[in-house]
Amino acid sequence: MHGSFTSGRAAVSTDVPLLDLRGIKVQFGDLMALGGIDLQIREGEFVAVVGPSGCGKSTLMHVIAGFTRPTGGSILLNGKPITAPGADRTVVLQQATLFPWLTVRKNVELGPRARGVPEKERNRLVEHYLELVGLSNAMNRRPYELSGGMQQRVSLARALANDTKILLVDEPFGALDALTREKMQREIVRIWHETGKTVLFITHDVEEAAFCATSIVVMGANPGHVIERIDAPFSRMYATHQMKARAIRSLPDYIELRESVLRKVLGPEVDED
Repeated sequence: MHGSFTSGRAAVSTDVPLLDLRGIKVQFGDLMALGGIDLQIREGEFVAVVGPSGCGKSTLMHVIAGFTRPTGGSILLNGKPITAPGADRTVVLQQATLFPWLTVRKNVELGPRARGVPEKERNRLVEHYLELVGLSNAMNRRPYELSGGMQQRVSLARALANDTKILLVDEPFGALDALTREKMQREIVRIWHETGKTVLFITHDVEEAAFCATSIVVMGANPGHVIERIDAPFSRMYATHQMKARAIRSLPDYIELRESVLRKVLGPEVDED
C-alpha cells in the first residue's frame, strides 16, 4: 500500500479503544454471518466499513448497537460490555426515521427531553445542532416539507443532540441522488470534525469511504471477516481546509486508495469491461 495511506490515523487523546471488539461471531441457524471480528475504534475516529453485499456489515453494526447478541467473542464500549441498546450509542439509518407529526425542533429534542434536560438547555442544544447542519430556518417545519437530504440532516442533528459516545451510521446517503449525496458527504465530514464525535460508518460506496473516513475497514464474506484496515488522510485534509473536495477527489493518492479498496472488495472482476 502507498505510504501516504498509513499517515492518516486520526489524532486522538488516548491509545485505549473507545470501542473494542474481540473475536465477534454471529450465527443465524446454519449461517455464520460473522466469523471472528477484531476491531478497535479510538475516540474521535471516523471508521468506514465497506465490503460486498452479504459480508455482514449491517450485522456488525447491529451487534455494536446492541440489537443483535453475538454468539462468540467480546465487545466493550468505554470498558463496559455491550449487552443491549443503550443511551451511549445512536443509530442513523438510510431512511430518515423522523416522526412525521412532529416539527423538526420537536424531533431533534426527543433525546434531551427523554434524558430530563431542562427546557432552556434543550432549546440551546436544538438550536445549536440545527445551526450546525444548516437547518436553523427549518425548525418549525415538518418532515414531509423537507427534501431527502434535509431529512437526513435532521436525523444527524437529532443523533448529535443525544450526546452519545459513538454514532453508528448505516448507509445514510444511499437513497439520495448523486449531487445531494456528495453534499451530504462533505457535511458529515465537517460535522464530525467540528464535534469531535466518534463515527462508525457503514457504506457500500468505496468513494464515500475514501473521502469521509480516517480509516477504512474492508470486509469479506462467507463468513464475514476483516480483510484489511487502511488509514486515509483525506477527510482531515478537507475538514481543515487544506483542499477542496473536488481537488481531493482528483489527487493521484486518493484515486490509488479508492481503486485499491475497490479491488479488495470486488476482487479480479473490478478490472473486467
